[in-house]
Amino acid sequence: MAREFQRGHKAKISDLTPGTDLYVGVQIAAPGLTFDSSCFGLDANEQLSDDRYFIFFNQPKSPEESIQLLGAQSGDTESFRVTLDRIPANIHRLSFTATIDGAGQMSQIGPGYIRIVAGGEEVVRYAFTGSEFTTERAVMLGDFYLKDVWRFAAVGQGFDGGLEALLKNFGGEVAEEEAPAAQQPQGAAPSFAPPPQAAAPAPAFGAPAPAAPPAPQAPQPAPAFGAPAGQAPAAPQPQMHSAPTMAAPMTPPAGTVPPPAPSPYGQPPQQPQQPQYGQVPGQMPGQVPGQMPGQAPQPGMPSPYGQQAPAPYGQQPPGMPQGGMPQGMPQAGGGLQAALQPYRETATGQRWTPQNQQLMRVDLTMGGMPVLARQGSMVMYQGKVDFSYKGAGFAGRVVGNATGQEMQLMRCTGRGQVFLAEDGSHLHPIELQGDGICVSAENVLAFDESLQHEVRRIEGHGIPGGALFTMMFQGTGTVVVKTHGIPVILPVTPTTFADCNAVVAWSAASQVILSSQVRLRRNAYPGHSGETVNLQFRGAPGNFIVVQPYEV
Repeated sequence: MAREFQRGHKAKISDLTPGTDLYVGVQIAAPGLTFDSSCFGLDANEQLSDDRYFIFFNQPKSPEESIQLLGAQSGDTESFRVTLDRIPANIHRLSFTATIDGAGQMSQIGPGYIRIVAGGEEVVRYAFTGSEFTTERAVMLGDFYLKDVWRFAAVGQGFDGGLEALLKNFGGEVAEEEAPAAQQPQGAAPSFAPPPQAAAPAPAFGAPAPAAPPAPQAPQPAPAFGAPAGQAPAAPQPQMHSAPTMAAPMTPPAGTVPPPAPSPYGQPPQQPQQPQYGQVPGQMPGQVPGQMPGQAPQPGMPSPYGQQAPAPYGQQPPGMPQGGMPQGMPQAGGGLQAALQPYRETATGQRWTPQNQQLMRVDLTMGGMPVLARQGSMVMYQGKVDFSYKGAGFAGRVVGNATGQEMQLMRCTGRGQVFLAEDGSHLHPIELQGDGICVSAENVLAFDESLQHEVRRIEGHGIPGGALFTMMFQGTGTVVVKTHGIPVILPVTPTTFADCNAVVAWSAASQVILSSQVRLRRNAYPGHSGETVNLQFRGAPGNFIVVQPYEV
């Protein structure tokens, strides 16, 4: 049975299906509107460093065919084939989007969804409606992202500027429109076939099967990738639209000559692109010598000679003509904009985004759930956000006062972005997916309201009261932990001892006890140095502790 996701839900692909050859279907009911569905293959910096992985109507597949645009079929207005084990190592995220072609806005759409099908069986679906959007003209539907393993996230975030805004957000460039290029013939989409009758170790790729497929005339082996039986899919009919496309050059590997990439829409095919003034042939625009292709420039790194620093998201550099980069003319490399560039807001399309080591941004429009934050931690916000007091109740206040784990919280709701910080502490977002973590209340800055939290007792001997206390968070969501300085994470497979005043957090499955060493001159009590009172940790592989270089 297919799992129903809400906005912000995430899961490992392996928890949904053991298959890696997947069908991704998109369906949007919007009478009078035309949509273009695309897939952006992004690098580790969430940038489109290789335009061959911008999959859209004019470029329906990636070079190794790990991502393919199939067209409308099986009740979906658009569909893709994704083969996870063939995706190259430099691609860390696949972002599936839909943009309106022409006039209109996302609030006009009816119900829609994005779904994943494996072996002809739907395994997950994220549904949405137009009431979740306003004036946006594009929407990020869902992401496949690599975080030790491939995972799926239901995003559902809109963009006001359509395809151009998406391209700029992902680091792409928009080409100037000239004479329309000749339409290139498209090959037929991969055909579909029913799943194999015999049980296989992993389900093969397949779109949903129809209600009553006709019996085949002769038995044939089922291919690894296929569509419902009894349905002859037609080749996708690409349409030439007026939307601009990618025109970013690409650096080939050393010693090789790359094949010619598809010509951007609005430029004649096979037209060589001249290097910019001050640029080495074969070097990407804006690439610093010695910098790897697709790597984001480090703060303070000078721009290449003859080029100005990259403009912030949603703005154009001064003096830049509409639709392209100036050619053959030097650009100013200094000034106020260049000096402030390293401190621009970081917008990655995630719910929790560190702006720097001491500042965290949470986007309340993603996930649809409130955030609980420490009172006084808000430094600024954008949009329509409401802040209210979050009380713990009479019993909660009694427990908090008795254990020292009381948190003064505020509840953040609405549609906007909230920036959080406190006393210049280092902030670390920790994403929980059904597991748990123990953190002292002093080290918690904010967390999703969906997380469950309670006071946990740590047993000990030889100290007054016989125990210490901490907070345990568990469920699905994110908790932001603050530390003094950069912490270190240690495994606790071998027995590990740590100063109770320096420990920040540990995995909930770890076994922890409070121990003390015998001293004749005085009794041990909480607050003494780690040489007298410390915490002893041990657990199975995978358990850990987080220790900061500071004693509270």
